[in-house]
Amino acid sequence: MTLEDIIAHYGLLALFLGAGIEGETVALTGGVLAHQKLVSPVGAMAAVSAGSFVADQIFFLIGRRFRDHPWVRRLTRKRTFAKAFAMLERRPIGFVLGFRFLYGLRIVSPLAIGASALPLRRFVALNVCAAIIWGISFTALGYLFGSAIERVAGDMRSVGPVLIGAAILAACLIGATLVVRRLAQPPAS
Repeated sequence: MTLEDIIAHYGLLALFLGAGIEGETVALTGGVLAHQKLVSPVGAMAAVSAGSFVADQIFFLIGRRFRDHPWVRRLTRKRTFAKAFAMLERRPIGFVLGFRFLYGLRIVSPLAIGASALPLRRFVALNVCAAIIWGISFTALGYLFGSAIERVAGDMRSVGPVLIGAAILAACLIGATLVVRRLAQPPAS
């Protein structure tokens, strides 16, 4: 079985699982794989969006169910958690829609949201929208810049997918972080 066969059979499943664990690198890689016609672009976007949605729902539910557990209490004392919680308190809708784009807050944010008073129904609705926007955006970046990435790094068939996404990831994270930080600022009084 060749690498192309493995990707054709398991690529979308790998993108689904990877998007929930790693995030941007996997989404960008999905776009590059779609650019090379190893997976369908729509399939890659759907798998990445769904993986992100499911992972964030799980972390939200863990935060909600175990908010009084010593492990979560210990986590709430960490600087990153406090930062996420403060942004959530200032702008709950903007934060839920944007935390995926903030470097370093990907896992802790849905835990913080789960530990907050934000209703489950509201989180689910916002999470669906945000996962779709994020999944399409990052997969599209990988797809659109697939040729440039191939020129720099070589054909995906000979270079590991994770290395391809890393180059785009840094530039995307810087831009996305600046945008989301601006959204997270409290409104001027």
